Amino acid sequence: MTADQLAAVAGRPGHARGADRARPARRQTSVATRQHRAFYMFTAPWIAGFLLLTIGPMAFALWLSLTTFDGISPNWHWIGLANYRELLSDSVTWGALGRTGLFAVTSVPLSIVAGLALAVLVNRPIKARGIFRTLLYLPAVVPPVGAGLIFKQLFDTNSGATNGVLDIFGINAVAWLSDPYARYVLLMTVLWGAGNVMIISLAGLQDIPRELHEAARVDGASAWRTFRSVTVPLLSPVLLFQAVTGVIASVQTVMPLLLASQPPPGGVTSVPQSNYLYMMHVFAEYFAYGRFGYASALLWVLFVLILIVTGLIFKTTSGVVFYNVDPEAKK
Repeated sequence: MTADQLAAVAGRPGHARGADRARPARRQTSVATRQHRAFYMFTAPWIAGFLLLTIGPMAFALWLSLTTFDGISPNWHWIGLANYRELLSDSVTWGALGRTGLFAVTSVPLSIVAGLALAVLVNRPIKARGIFRTLLYLPAVVPPVGAGLIFKQLFDTNSGATNGVLDIFGINAVAWLSDPYARYVLLMTVLWGAGNVMIISLAGLQDIPRELHEAARVDGASAWRTFRSVTVPLLSPVLLFQAVTGVIASVQTVMPLLLASQPPPGGVTSVPQSNYLYMMHVFAEYFAYGRFGYASALLWVLFVLILIVTGLIFKTTSGVVFYNVDPEAKK
């Protein structure tokens, strides 16, 4: 037997041991590859939808905001930042933005307080509690179009049920869908959907350990003190979530404004001045005046403002929001 043959025979065991060590590594690599492949397969529909239905339209709107495109005529021009410079000096835009801010500051706290009050009420051990929860949540299930039409029928000046009740008591009919009452009707539509806030608050209330409330009662704390010092701090993450989502939803309000306007069919010019909010202004620029470029610029400014306001909310509430698990502890 030659030296080469002896070396080959002597090297086989070592080669086999190396192969045995390589097999688990390859097996682990193949498992990781399958896991990565499964992850991307399951997330592919969402990623495709996000790219096609969110990123794509946003990029198209950004391009439109730099042009004079009107949606019909092929004679459009590239004007750069001219639309953004115009909106900075547009008094109508600033007025709509101010009314929208006032509406958000008013409607969001009202909806949170109303939803929390309802959650505390139906969280108590009362009879038929499930029925009450269902009845209070049902209005939140009604689509915005249906809710807008319902309130339009209720507060119609000539045939509305509200003025019918006032007439029984000898009170003259009120033009609810005109200034200055239209803003209050809009706030009622917000409170109409407080059942959604109630369900989220109820879930947060049920997540609070009962031992903490019992300990507070043993220490002699009143019901209000227990609610203020125990319930609210432990519910603060839920309240923060509702505040952020409520602000985002309130600044994008447009459907109730269109439906609860008078006279029908609810054109842009029939919306009361107090309800001419920012998204109503965007709607008018798009569909009444055909200024797609300017309206797209308005939407991009609103997007940036929502990011800024959301960041400010998180920044200013970082010291008053209590988490059961410190988010920094997981890092």
